Amino acid sequence: MVEIPDTAELLSLRPPSRDVSRHLSAVLPALSASVGVAVPTAVHADPAQSQADLGLPNVESAIVVLVDGMGFWNLADRLGHAPYLRSLMNDSANQRPIETCYPSTTVAAMGTFGTGTAPGLTGMLGYTQLNPARGVITQMIQWVNAPRPEDLQRQPTVFEGIVKQGGRATSVGLPNFKKSALTVAALRGATYLGDVNPMARISKAARSAREPGLTYLYARDADKAGHHYGWDSDEWVAKLESIDRRLRTLHDEAPKGTLIAITADHGMVSIDPNDQVDIGKEPELATGIRLVGGEPRALMLYAEPDVSPEEIQQRWITRLGSRVRVLLREEAIEQGLFGPVEDRILPMIGDLIVTCAGRLTIVDSRTQSEGARMMPSVHGSSTMMEQQIPFLLDLV
Repeated sequence: MVEIPDTAELLSLRPPSRDVSRHLSAVLPALSASVGVAVPTAVHADPAQSQADLGLPNVESAIVVLVDGMGFWNLADRLGHAPYLRSLMNDSANQRPIETCYPSTTVAAMGTFGTGTAPGLTGMLGYTQLNPARGVITQMIQWVNAPRPEDLQRQPTVFEGIVKQGGRATSVGLPNFKKSALTVAALRGATYLGDVNPMARISKAARSAREPGLTYLYARDADKAGHHYGWDSDEWVAKLESIDRRLRTLHDEAPKGTLIAITADHGMVSIDPNDQVDIGKEPELATGIRLVGGEPRALMLYAEPDVSPEEIQQRWITRLGSRVRVLLREEAIEQGLFGPVEDRILPMIGDLIVTCAGRLTIVDSRTQSEGARMMPSVHGSSTMMEQQIPFLLDLV
């Protein structure tokens, strides 16, 4: 079984990696090759190589399940509550995590997953980001103050590529997600099957796999419970148990020969309320900053026009020290933090990128409610806990 590293290692900042062979962006290109309708992307030009890197067999039909908020180490720590997932983790091939994108958050990850590319190409950079055309911060889950999803996210999705080649791509989720901006931006192209009942969604996914092609199934329960109660709470464990039962049913109902791949968008970290910095109460940090984007573990700071980002960088490093990594936009891009970056995306990225280590969160009471500032578990940073996700294979 997997040995869990100590907390200090799990919550330490890790340098950006340019290796995308075992990465969330590789999952759909690899699966497209696995089902015989290979779709190359701007990051993964050879889907067959992605298939080999992720160890996928050739099959007629596959189901990929994305469990929002179920990081590899969150799952490993609570594996006793998930007998089906534990049975998969007993296979040594499933004991090695893959990486999500930076920031390790839903909007960026869904764009990365659906297009097989990177946030620097999709323009989906985090929970909040600048809309340069309007000069305001956009909230990207509900797509508030944001451009039309097709205008912002211009990369073709892998589902579009499959359908263009005559293959089947099916997406299963809640009915109200069918035409959501996030679905249109990241997952367009698939035939959408909606149902409010979780077990009905399982059955729809299993039935769709009777036809050759690829099925996508989304589960959001773990993320919601983590934000409301903490990933280490009884409520989160109860959701994990429920997800595990549903996935076992998916295994039982899927046609023989179906490949089931289970992954996630990010992991979660429990905050320390005593280790929180409020920009709104610290003039030393707030001075010179026009707008704050991102999220409490991964911020994007937009400087006032007449203020040097280097000067802000120095002040933040002096105040926060080794608990943060503070990069200028140019440094972040050079290091590959957002993957390859299109020129049109540059103005959306903050002048400075701030990433938190340990359990530190950085909030802004001038714009964020107390509830938003004090969510018991959050994500976004580049620690192992947040950035490493499961990739579990089950050939039925």
